[in-house]
Amino acid sequence: MTGEHPDPVVSGALNLRDVGGLRAGSASTRYGVLFRSGNLARLDDAGTRALAELRLRRIIDLRADDEVTREPSRIAGIEVVTQRVPLFLGSVESFFRDDLSLAELYRHLVDDSSEGVVAVVRGILADQPVLVHCTVGKDRTGVTIALALAAAGVDSDAVIADYARTEGLLPAKRNRRVLQLLRSMHPDAVHLEDLATRSPAPVMQAMLEDVERRYGSAQEYLRAHGLADDEIAELRRVLLQRDPAG
Repeated sequence: MTGEHPDPVVSGALNLRDVGGLRAGSASTRYGVLFRSGNLARLDDAGTRALAELRLRRIIDLRADDEVTREPSRIAGIEVVTQRVPLFLGSVESFFRDDLSLAELYRHLVDDSSEGVVAVVRGILADQPVLVHCTVGKDRTGVTIALALAAAGVDSDAVIADYARTEGLLPAKRNRRVLQLLRSMHPDAVHLEDLATRSPAPVMQAMLEDVERRYGSAQEYLRAHGLADDEIAELRRVLLQRDPAG
């Protein structure tokens, strides 16, 4: 994010940022429309006030019921529509237990959670500004935001770069604590650190290329799972603005 448009400061929020300023040919994504983050369970009072100042109209929570119960969002007093779209068919713990790679996890999300991805896109269309979040804001949020951005026409390298930013926004103290806990539970897991802390650009590039190979484009992926042409046109209208020099 440039100095002109710094990331919002919302104390207690993990990995929260505005998905504005991404290149889309001669256009770019609008600021103040689509936000992404990890969970909102650790907001302090100042953080809740700062979140309210974003004037969100909708929050789309991609977490499973047990995650929401364990770590409820601290958004009391904020007038906002909360849309629940649990994206994982299994539990988060199962992916660590099964030792999936990020590539395998993302293939599962693309293939098994397509209805949810379409529901998220429709939520983005329904209200703006809108925040999409899961627990860390890396995998479920990363895949869904990437598909929405790609379908809107955002350049692939910009989509990938936005995804890759997450790794640098996860606090080292948090990573050490989470990895220590997970390693005690899954001592032999090969992919544990990637699943918990990393967002490598090549993984997102491979996912987008796989969607393009199998469907033709992210737009065609969404069409194949029920999104209409006018909704895709509206996604472009909502998210993109023509650059003055474009």
